[in-house]
Amino acid sequence: MNEQILKMYFIDKLKQKDIAEKLQISKYIVSRTVSKDERYLKEKARRKQESKKNNKIDTIKYIKNKRNNSELEYLYLKAQHEQASRELSKTSSISNRSYRDWNTSVYEYDKSKKNYVLKKNITAGYDVPKKIAW
Repeated sequence: MNEQILKMYFIDKLKQKDIAEKLQISKYIVSRTVSKDERYLKEKARRKQESKKNNKIDTIKYIKNKRNNSELEYLYLKAQHEQASRELSKTSSISNRSYRDWNTSVYEYDKSKKNYVLKKNITAGYDVPKKIAW
């Protein structure tokens, strides 16, 4: 049994938890057997370095992915802003529908009246439309 544990740990490079599951024994037995071997400290240090390297690679991948998503969001918002600027520059006033499109978070749809209504917790000036027919 001990030889099998040592082979799985040092040669097959399995984790102690995985060895315990495969052999259906406790993790304590595996840990005790492995830690008594003279190769243990060297192998532990090697695994620690490998884990550190893998963690660094995973972190770099995560950051790159996050940056790509942020750039897409920025480009989307920029396009919306440019569209709004073009529409606003055409007329001297903004339509209620356009105002609602640019402020979607402050309106909710009322199904019974089939229009958009300013949310109850929003305080707005007199020039802000309270209801917008759709």
